[in-house]
Amino acid sequence: MNPSHSTPARIGIINVSDRASAGVYEDIPGKAVVALLSEWLSSPWEPVYRVIPDEQDQLEATLIEMADRENCCLIVTTGGTGPALRDVTPEATEAVCHKMMPGFGELMRQESLKYVPTAILSRQTAGIRHKTLILNLPGKPKAIGQCLSVVFPAIPYCVDLIGGPFLETNAALMPVFRPKS
Repeated sequence: MNPSHSTPARIGIINVSDRASAGVYEDIPGKAVVALLSEWLSSPWEPVYRVIPDEQDQLEATLIEMADRENCCLIVTTGGTGPALRDVTPEATEAVCHKMMPGFGELMRQESLKYVPTAILSRQTAGIRHKTLILNLPGKPKAIGQCLSVVFPAIPYCVDLIGGPFLETNAALMPVFRPKS
């Protein structure tokens, strides 16, 4: 695929939070994802941004909208990955994806275990819906940075493989891996 800067890549960012969607507190997790992507990506991109409650049907509809109608090559969710009754992000992701990518969740939990023993309670996952990679991150900004930084080196190549746009990064800040052709 030839790199093209003519059309910005569209990246969905969804903060799944009852309280943030109700305006009880500021949407810090979603803003953390935007800040990291803005720092790491050197190719043009634009966010497609939502803050929604922990409602599985609403999250499924939002994921489908972003993948199928908004043409996002990547959707990053924050929150809803724990064991609480209202945490339904992994279930919504699995319901809309055609292929699951368990290595993402495995690596994120492995990284998180370096910081907190409760990382084993996290249910982050990832999957593919058509030409969209969907990635579930935890809801705490510090954990978002830790988890996203460890899996992001594989994301641009995954997006390549599913027919998405060529994502380039600032290699000094976020080196990515693509096999030599």
